[in-house]
Amino acid sequence: MLACILQVAAVSYRAPSAMRRADVSVVTQMSSTDVADLKPYAEFARIAYCSPLMVGSWSCGRSCEALSDFKVSLTGGNDNSIQYYYVGYWPTKNTVVVAHEGTDPTSILAVLTDANALVEHLDSTLFPGVDRSVKVHSGFADEHAKTASAILTEVKSLISQYNATSVTLVGHSLGAALAEIECVFMALNLPSHIAIKGVTYGTPRVGNPAWAALFDSLVSDFKRVNHKKDIVPIVPGPELGFSHVHGEVHIVSDDQVVLCDDDSTDDQCTVKSVPNIFEGNVLDHLGPYQGIYIGWCITE
Repeated sequence: MLACILQVAAVSYRAPSAMRRADVSVVTQMSSTDVADLKPYAEFARIAYCSPLMVGSWSCGRSCEALSDFKVSLTGGNDNSIQYYYVGYWPTKNTVVVAHEGTDPTSILAVLTDANALVEHLDSTLFPGVDRSVKVHSGFADEHAKTASAILTEVKSLISQYNATSVTLVGHSLGAALAEIECVFMALNLPSHIAIKGVTYGTPRVGNPAWAALFDSLVSDFKRVNHKKDIVPIVPGPELGFSHVHGEVHIVSDDQVVLCDDDSTDDQCTVKSVPNIFEGNVLDHLGPYQGIYIGWCITE
């Protein structure tokens, strides 16, 4: 049945061979308006740390109050073998939102700095037509697969119910990695007129250069926000075969936020400002992002 749900035209998605933008560093200062526009997505990411019971009743304090028109339709996860997640419709943007919970930064670091970190090909049932050169971290791929079918079914239902024009994927930490994978998953399994948007926070590298090139070719509207000296975005390292996708937004300081290209080596971007895990600060992983701390459920 899953194969029927996910069936699409037999098109092979080969990772583009064009030069990655990391070869040319381009840094742009973000305006205060553009930075402020990211705040609702930080609220969505923070809410993902709340239990399905709280999210289902939309009783998660000021973050839920800030997004009072949001209509949650599906919640799940157990905060253990399956990360919390939720799906719903956001009338303000006429979009379906999918958000995934993250994990403790020290836990994810232990996994992502392992020299024996495994990568795997994408499941051809979930990601039809993707070239075998594309690989992602096996832990992220396995976690995504646990909820992929249920989430896709709900997303399709909401698009039909509300005539939504886009799907927005959000997450922090491990949840950010899942949201990145889900961007491609949705792009491959939804009609082409449905726009895909992703906003993630403290995102580790998810896959190899072929993954990054494929992502960049399919998902143009993407922001991955890094806070100051956060060390999670620099792992797993390129020496382990991993590469970032496009869309870095680096919060350099409280009053300076810049847009960077891929794994840009400009002094204002994460790779150069946090050259290794010993020169970073794991607490920066928690934010604040547009004034919002992410990493636990805040119900006040």
